[in-house]
Amino acid sequence: MSGAARRRRLRFDGWIAGLGTTSGVRIVVGHWPVSPFGPFSDVMLERADGERLLLAPTPETADFVAATYTFDTVRVVPVDVTVAGRVWTVTAGPLRLRFTTGRRTALGLLLRAVPAPLARRPAWSDLTDRPARLLMPGVRTRGSAGGGRREWYGARDLRPVTSLSATFEGRDLGASAPVEPPVRFGFGSVPRRPAVTRVTTTVERDAG
Repeated sequence: MSGAARRRRLRFDGWIAGLGTTSGVRIVVGHWPVSPFGPFSDVMLERADGERLLLAPTPETADFVAATYTFDTVRVVPVDVTVAGRVWTVTAGPLRLRFTTGRRTALGLLLRAVPAPLARRPAWSDLTDRPARLLMPGVRTRGSAGGGRREWYGARDLRPVTSLSATFEGRDLGASAPVEPPVRFGFGSVPRRPAVTRVTTTVERDAG
């Protein structure tokens, strides 16, 4: 059996929100209406001291995400994401988060112009990786994930986050701030400026 035949590609369509706070806590919300696991959302949180935490809704999604990225702590908790216009509300175990998006940037308009079938192709992510690094330091659209997996991100839209309020374990995390330092869950970070990206993520892993 060839190496290609032993590999399987899994596709996730949805949104990734990358957020910073004045407390130093950085948050990445994945909201996936379409995935191999059905609709779900998850939260990756990095504390100011560097601890990396995953909040996932089921053991199955927690196992998959934890095998693809790197965390110090994994918790299986109810995760609920509601989007009403430009307002996002996230409840995930001890996290309470609410943020608002603004008008598309010039980059967002450019991404919207890319045909969706093209943006979903890993070959397109290969092509856009270098421009993404130049435009947004720390951001990558392809790379090696955990467990020998490979991953591609095909961005299709981008909106800035204009305001944020959040608490974690009852503690106020402060206002919106740049995502600094970059998060360390995988091979790349999210944009430094808080934003929501419409994205198709492809993960290639062993077929088993």
